[in-house]
Amino acid sequence: MTRIHMILQGKGGVGKSMIAALIAQYKASQGVAPLCIDTDPVNATFAGYEALAAQRLHIMDDDEINPRNFDALIELIASTETDVIIDNGAASFVPLAHYLVSNQVPALLRDMGHDLIVHTVVTGGQALPDTVNGFAHLVEQLPAECQFVVWLNPYWGAIEREGKTFEQMRAYTSNRDRVAAIIRIPALKPETYGRDLEDMLRARKTFAEALNDPDLTIMTKQRLKIVQRQLFEQLAANMMTI
Repeated sequence: MTRIHMILQGKGGVGKSMIAALIAQYKASQGVAPLCIDTDPVNATFAGYEALAAQRLHIMDDDEINPRNFDALIELIASTETDVIIDNGAASFVPLAHYLVSNQVPALLRDMGHDLIVHTVVTGGQALPDTVNGFAHLVEQLPAECQFVVWLNPYWGAIEREGKTFEQMRAYTSNRDRVAAIIRIPALKPETYGRDLEDMLRARKTFAEALNDPDLTIMTKQRLKIVQRQLFEQLAANMMTI
């Protein structure tokens, strides 16, 4: 049974494309070449990673999103025998979520022999309420066929509200049975680890490409290697889901 990994979060700029790229890199490190698809009609960041060979799905007709164009996504999924990673932008979040529900896509994928795993992001800072509510709404909208993986991204601040961590918030405690895994993106010092990772992401490079880049310093590579290990170890620990 193949796994369809779909990254969904209505809030823009929270790290969805980074997560898609991380999952793809982890799969590749395990000897699996996933099918990578970018459905973002505005910022096709995932498709910018040449090493991941992400296909861009064109969903616009003139200046508007045509939901029927998502049919091509299902055709791609139906014919694949490998895992699929789908990055979706904030601009197409509502149309894609509605398409999944109104066309009963999770049940269809299950009948095809695929597991649908929805990855969503919760961030700290000002976006915390929006991303927490976004997670809760996704769980409410999508049927039981969908498993969820929550990525906690502390880039904009600690993921806390009124003294409660994410795991103590009602949005999580009420939906704990739908969450298959929580992945914690490490809090990185901006002067060193954070800058190195940010530069790598901006250049649309994978960890493998960065670690083989002769222009990067020894310590930059060392810090990137540490970040990669921290993330990949979490993914390995949740191998049955990821």
